[in-house]
Amino acid sequence: MTSTQERVATMAQPEAESEGPGRLSRADAGSPQLPEPSRERSVCRGISPWLAPVAMLATQDLALPLWFRSLQVQGQQFLPASGPVLLAPTHKARWDALLLPYAAGRRVSGRDCRFMVTIDEMQGLQGWFLQRLGCFAVNQLRPSLASLRYAVELLEAGEQLVVFPEGRIRREPSVPRLQQGLARLALLAESKGVVVPVLPVGIAYSRSLALPCGRAALRIGAPMRLQGEGREAAKAFTAQLAAAMTVLESQAAASIGVPSLPKPCSGAPDQPL
Repeated sequence: MTSTQERVATMAQPEAESEGPGRLSRADAGSPQLPEPSRERSVCRGISPWLAPVAMLATQDLALPLWFRSLQVQGQQFLPASGPVLLAPTHKARWDALLLPYAAGRRVSGRDCRFMVTIDEMQGLQGWFLQRLGCFAVNQLRPSLASLRYAVELLEAGEQLVVFPEGRIRREPSVPRLQQGLARLALLAESKGVVVPVLPVGIAYSRSLALPCGRAALRIGAPMRLQGEGREAAKAFTAQLAAAMTVLESQAAASIGVPSLPKPCSGAPDQPL
């Protein structure tokens, strides 16, 4: 399966609108409604009530346990029981998109992981499945207002949105280099009055290219909050997020016996900002 998040949107300037273990309870009463069906149909097909359970069974009960010798998940206590959240994972392999729902999806948090993907990921048979599993596309060069508004509306409705801020798979053992798309999305949400915690996530594999019979580890960090406005705020937050993600990936790697990444210059993922 092709990665659902390679080359994730940088969201530079939107064009004119032309278009697992433990469980956490979720407070449904009085929660905001999901985006209007008309807008959802123009951007996303929503989540298929029959395909989603089948996909969960196929990936979490079959594919992941059969492919990996062991799966470790840490930091689930940082997942909020309700309200909007942006998950910001490192991007090491195509398996990342399956590990996130395993670690933070419906069986754990009571809600789905909604993925923002690039347009080219929504092609062919893969696109057919992604469109019915709650994923939605954004043009990384010219993101439309419809896509960005839909992302904000998901957050406003208390959904879990996953964005890989690196924008591509990084197979080499190096410090993550992030795009500013996630920070700009958080800024846009904050401008609409939606307070969005960002949870950094580190992912590591014991074998190169996440080959079979290896080990995988995922570590979720404490929520971070973007402070300030404008480009400088986005730039500063992106640097802090990169440092936190680096620490978390190193901790995940150490837990399965993989050498750590170079030490980041700053950031402490276990301390909320």
